[in-house]
Amino acid sequence: MIQVIDYKAGNLTSVVKALNYLGAETNITQSPNDVRKADKIVLPGVGHFQATQLLHDLQLTEATREAIARGVPFLGICVGLQWLYQGSTEAESTDGLCAFGGKCERFPATFNGAELKSPHVGWNSLEDIRPDSKLLRGITNGEFVYYTHSWRAPISKDTAASTSYGGPFTAAVERDNVMGVQFHPEKSGDTGLKLLRNFVEL
Repeated sequence: MIQVIDYKAGNLTSVVKALNYLGAETNITQSPNDVRKADKIVLPGVGHFQATQLLHDLQLTEATREAIARGVPFLGICVGLQWLYQGSTEAESTDGLCAFGGKCERFPATFNGAELKSPHVGWNSLEDIRPDSKLLRGITNGEFVYYTHSWRAPISKDTAASTSYGGPFTAAVERDNVMGVQFHPEKSGDTGLKLLRNFVEL
């Protein structure tokens, strides 16, 4: 059973629809007990990072840590990826899960002397895909995915793929059973379905 966490800001409907299309059994939940006993966990996300405070308030943060510690695969999408870090400058008072170091920051106002529009919306390509990535298995450099975001995660040793917009940022992050993508796989056509299928089959 894939437990899809509902924190009142996630793009739940389309994510669940895509997972069900792939034959996955899903349950939308705000219950820490559901998360603790999950086979897999998905945290969708759109909107302001402040919304993730509800995860702390409902004790879902600790439940997620416990599940991850016993090896449960976790996938964060968009703000769900950002939550995996220490936090975001979008909401300084709200901590992330702290699975990865660093904070998410807003795109710069300018890049190479030109104005940089924010949010970054639309199709962009994946680059520097790590060959050992389980999540991105079968996906190649140059494939396009769909974005809509104003904050970005830093590049680190855990970056599984990058995308360039105002410089490179983490498109996908992966360490063992903890994974996240800044783009929306449920809106990314065949490439997004391939990624979600990889996660379902873990």
